[in-house]
Amino acid sequence: MKFRDYYETFGLPRDAAQEDIKRAYRKLARKYHPDVSKEPDAELRFKELGEAYAVLKDPEKRAAYDQVGSQWKAGQDFQPPPGWDAGFEFSGHGGDAADDLADDLDQSDFFEALFGRRSGGARQAGMHARGQDHHAKVLIDLEDAYLGAQRSITLRVPTLDAQGHVVLRERRLDVGIPRGIRAGQHLRLAGQGNPGHGEGPAGDLFLEIGFNPHAKFRVDGRDVFIDLPLTPWEAALGCSVPLPTPEGSLQLKVPAGSAAGRQLRLKGKGIPGDPAGDLYAVLGIALPPADSEQAKAAYRAMAEAFDFDPRTHVKG
Repeated sequence: MKFRDYYETFGLPRDAAQEDIKRAYRKLARKYHPDVSKEPDAELRFKELGEAYAVLKDPEKRAAYDQVGSQWKAGQDFQPPPGWDAGFEFSGHGGDAADDLADDLDQSDFFEALFGRRSGGARQAGMHARGQDHHAKVLIDLEDAYLGAQRSITLRVPTLDAQGHVVLRERRLDVGIPRGIRAGQHLRLAGQGNPGHGEGPAGDLFLEIGFNPHAKFRVDGRDVFIDLPLTPWEAALGCSVPLPTPEGSLQLKVPAGSAAGRQLRLKGKGIPGDPAGDLYAVLGIALPPADSEQAKAAYRAMAEAFDFDPRTHVKG
């Protein structure tokens, strides 16, 4: 998948005002509309314009796109970095004509990789309408999911300044992280969305939970994985070794004859829940360096002691 420079699509700089973007879209959409244009690539250009405008005309999508787009150039191989949109607060408004246009014209893989096909809830009208819901993705530490925590989070809210440029304002919230929450779940903060109209109630804020990258652990649902290196003699003879977990260290018994890649399951030691996930220690074999005469002699002794060929399955 290639990165798409939506500003380049309109021939605009990245600091263009919203009115400049709207003006450029209208001009080019008239030029490349398939019903009137004589250009050979009119249909393709019209699709690209609709997709670019669906992002840049929306201050929220534009702010998120600007963050990831500052690191890429058009045509470069691209995958969204993990958690690239974390910390942005989006409103739950419905799509307008440009969003419908992008849907009708089959959004590109690039667009869907960033924004999916979410369209939010419909706008509400009336004298006492409920405020719009907002949503945001936040990243927490894995340990918080094990133990629960009270955290202060900062969300960036895209808005327009008086000159029509997208700016980010911040707001801080104190959030209780419940024990056992997993990635992809949502926390609902009642009344933290848009204010209502008249006497209508405020909307809610929904926080989608993700995990910060961890130096030791990987997460799959409620299951947690950790790579555990062993010496050759520990794997061959069996041993008991300390194993770190998000809740603290414990002793793990490694059976004799364990091979690299074997997974030792600790039932119920994953993310808490009903049922709780499991913790898997993925075994690896770490070879001591032959960096001294004594170490080299030990390896020579091993070579003489074992009638062992690890390549029998690839011969002939």
